[in-house]
Amino acid sequence: MPTPETPVEQVLAELRSVADPTRRPGMARVGINVDRALGVSIPSLRQLGRRYRTDHVLALALWGTEIHEARILASMVDDPAEVTQNQMEDWVADFESWDLCDQVCSNLFDSTPFAKAKAREWARRPEEYVKRAGFTLIAAFAAHDHASPNAAFTVWFPVIRRGASDERNYVKKAVNWALRGIGKRNLVLNAAAIAEAEILAASEHPSARWIARDALRELRSDAVQDRLRITR
Repeated sequence: MPTPETPVEQVLAELRSVADPTRRPGMARVGINVDRALGVSIPSLRQLGRRYRTDHVLALALWGTEIHEARILASMVDDPAEVTQNQMEDWVADFESWDLCDQVCSNLFDSTPFAKAKAREWARRPEEYVKRAGFTLIAAFAAHDHASPNAAFTVWFPVIRRGASDERNYVKKAVNWALRGIGKRNLVLNAAAIAEAEILAASEHPSARWIARDALRELRSDAVQDRLRITR
């Protein structure tokens, strides 16, 4: 049974044993920085991560290797209760690919006590991946928080509206993701997100109009509407 003292070298050896370097060109084509990537799939990382869950010491050691997949794995094995604000700031400063940003935020950061405060703070930051992280956290809240009332999600609309003017690809896609995520929770939030998207559709900013068009296409789709009617 793995323990918090599991040597990082042991885990890296396991990572390399399931790596497929032929995956790296495909990763690069979708915008992932592969300079320090091994070519390990997300399902393989999740399978490995289940064996080392809530190992904070191992997570910090994995992050320190600077290997792309080791850092994703770190987000899968860390204990949210042991994550500090300083750690979050250190890790978000290291984000260099959209997938690393999304995995860390969705696997780990959204479960920490500081998640909502960091989402608000990071959504205002100028760095592309830091700002993306702010909106990825909002999308993660929408997907993972099954208990909070609707008001806990509509409070993010002003943040989304402000972020929608950012033309950078990785930011606007995360803003879009956050809006769609809220709008897919239930019929009430679906109507609210559609109304918010209609406001963005009239914006002077091309990115906001793109976000609106894409969000409205999904939020008004028969697939989403039928699912929400069934699950209400």
